[in-house]
Amino acid sequence: MDFAIGVLILALGLVVSIALHEIGHLVPAKKFGVKVPQYMVGFGPTLWSRTIRGTEYGVKALPLGGYVRLLGMYPPSRNVETARARRNGRPTLVEEARQAALEELGPGEQHRAFYRLTVPRKLVVMLGGPVMNLLIAGVLLAVIVVGIGLPQFTSTLGAVQECVPANASQTECTDADPSSPGAAAGLRPGDDILRWGTTEVNAWDDISGAIADGGTGATTVVVDRDGERLTLQVTPQLAERPIVDEAGDAVVDPSGAPRTEPRPFVGIGPSFDLVRQPVTTVPGLVWDTFTGTVKVVATLPQRLVDVGQAAFGAEERQPGVVGLVGVGRFAGEIASVDGEGYGLVERSADMLSLLVSLNMALFVFNLIPLLPLDGGHIAGALWEGLRRRVARVRELPDPGPVDTAKMLPLTYAVVAVMLGMSALLAYADIVNPLSLTG
Repeated sequence: MDFAIGVLILALGLVVSIALHEIGHLVPAKKFGVKVPQYMVGFGPTLWSRTIRGTEYGVKALPLGGYVRLLGMYPPSRNVETARARRNGRPTLVEEARQAALEELGPGEQHRAFYRLTVPRKLVVMLGGPVMNLLIAGVLLAVIVVGIGLPQFTSTLGAVQECVPANASQTECTDADPSSPGAAAGLRPGDDILRWGTTEVNAWDDISGAIADGGTGATTVVVDRDGERLTLQVTPQLAERPIVDEAGDAVVDPSGAPRTEPRPFVGIGPSFDLVRQPVTTVPGLVWDTFTGTVKVVATLPQRLVDVGQAAFGAEERQPGVVGLVGVGRFAGEIASVDGEGYGLVERSADMLSLLVSLNMALFVFNLIPLLPLDGGHIAGALWEGLRRRVARVRELPDPGPVDTAKMLPLTYAVVAVMLGMSALLAYADIVNPLSLTG
């Protein structure tokens, strides 16, 4: 039941995100006078609709997308093309699309066609949807960061080792191993470190830095234990410890064995908690999420090849791109997996993080300069603006709007590729799924 609730929550969040994306197109289009006969969330049979001021607003049965129908997306054909279509006895696919784009414009409404908008207004309309997804991602990130907090190591001890291991790879204490400096000094899990030597402690990095810089001399440590302030004496010992890189991964030698070095050792570890951040951290996190998503989209072809090999072959599926089925599985796991210290707040943060990722993916993916994506129309508007600017500089006649209808064959090919990609990801998410719990 919890798994199903998680999936439903994610589905609701996705539907709201799609609805807001389409509002991002709808509002500026109507503001600029474009005729908009339909605003729909979902596909398939209509479950509910209501017409307000000439626009039918509705919800359809399959919540897998949405659309706003803008009339006049394609300009009328030139006379030579119309004549060619008449000679052939039937209109071409491109000509049919042009007619369909204009047929609902009544007498005196030709000025309400989308293609008649200026280039800046076309850009505003087509960017409105993706930018709405970017705003949603930013707002949700702010809720997570400022309202809930980011997972971080804290200055409260989560573990105190019993001994000093004989080597860096040892995981269990033996009778021959001496007590760790932390255990010998009386440190306990749950102690909140207030000061380490002369260093006032605000975060775990303050403690680890003070230990590294303090050497093996006796150090005064002030802790808060259940509201009582205690002063303890800790004497670190030199011990072989693994060398890690900036990412926190172990550095290995040519044989693959972890490299070590002698460092001051106390035998303590931090606790892990959600720590609220100032709002000034949000723009940086939005940028990191954006650049990370761009890297995924840029390498999508290779990632899909890897997914296909894992789905139809013996290759192990690596963490990476997933489809809606996989994202739904993640949501179900977040809602249903039991774990100590993983309560409603932590689940909410992870669920919101999923929605952040989805909205950022919608933002980046929709900017790909291919029809039928928003980026294809944006590219067309930019090309139109460039052509007109060049014509003005060269004192040539206005070349008119870009005829994106000519790109329809490529558009259908892109749609076919997108459907194939969705089917591949859905199949892989079923037969060889990724899991948040391993």
